[in-house]
Amino acid sequence: MAVAAATLPLLLVLLVAAALPAPSHGWGVDGHLMVCQIAQGRLSGAAAAAVKDLLPSYAGNNLSSLCSWADDVKFRYHWSSPLHYIDTPDGLCTYSYDRDCKDEDGVKGRCVAGAINNYTSQLLTYGRSSASQYNLTQALLFLSHFIGDIHQPLHVGFTSDRGGNTIDVHWYRRKTVLHHVWDASIIQTAEDDFYSDGVADYIDTLTKNITGAWSEQVPSWEECGKNQTACPDIYATESITAACDWAYKGVDQDSTLEDAYFSSRLPVVNLRLAQGGVRLAATLNRIFG
Repeated sequence: MAVAAATLPLLLVLLVAAALPAPSHGWGVDGHLMVCQIAQGRLSGAAAAAVKDLLPSYAGNNLSSLCSWADDVKFRYHWSSPLHYIDTPDGLCTYSYDRDCKDEDGVKGRCVAGAINNYTSQLLTYGRSSASQYNLTQALLFLSHFIGDIHQPLHVGFTSDRGGNTIDVHWYRRKTVLHHVWDASIIQTAEDDFYSDGVADYIDTLTKNITGAWSEQVPSWEECGKNQTACPDIYATESITAACDWAYKGVDQDSTLEDAYFSSRLPVVNLRLAQGGVRLAATLNRIFG
């Protein structure tokens, strides 16, 4: 198996992470699982073989089982925390890689778009002699997670509120923050209200929409201009637009968000989950094809 030397330390990281409280960053566990499961079902033969080769054996060739790994290891890989999001100027509702893709110290490229470009470049060495300088198992897991993250609208949010992390709200009767509403609360409420079998039922519905109601849009989701392998700038621009039009809109400190917010925002969440899955598959197909 390729990069087998990485398997033991990766397993140890996972075992330690399992004993810690789950972080609430990025799509929640279910959201990332959905993105990766949708993607794995759309892989080409070559991409499916490469993913199977790179996944640790204990994953059982199930990419979704490790799709939240990048959140679990932030306690160990502190350098990776800024790679999950992009901070944009307050109120502008626009994104620019040159302006916005940096960490709090101003280091360029340290944002989720830069991370997607970086791990795509690493994975492009698969099967070549230069691959030995990278841990391609980790590159696959980071890329799969970050393509999910960049589709969560508040992962491309305003700098002052840290993508809604400092906006206190009530989700029905439960106190939380706006960022967590988009990470997990909308998804969990949808599972409770509409999907008796939970996440499996939810994935089935999204998959049917991808091949049905959204099928004419899917080719445009998959496209990457200028012969690019990955195109995170497109996804980031969509996310800040959705953040302004839907996530932030009508929300103040201590707002109570209930049925009206849930029912109007759920279609946006569903679309972004589906797009994340389709685009992760398209990116992996280009990398390994």
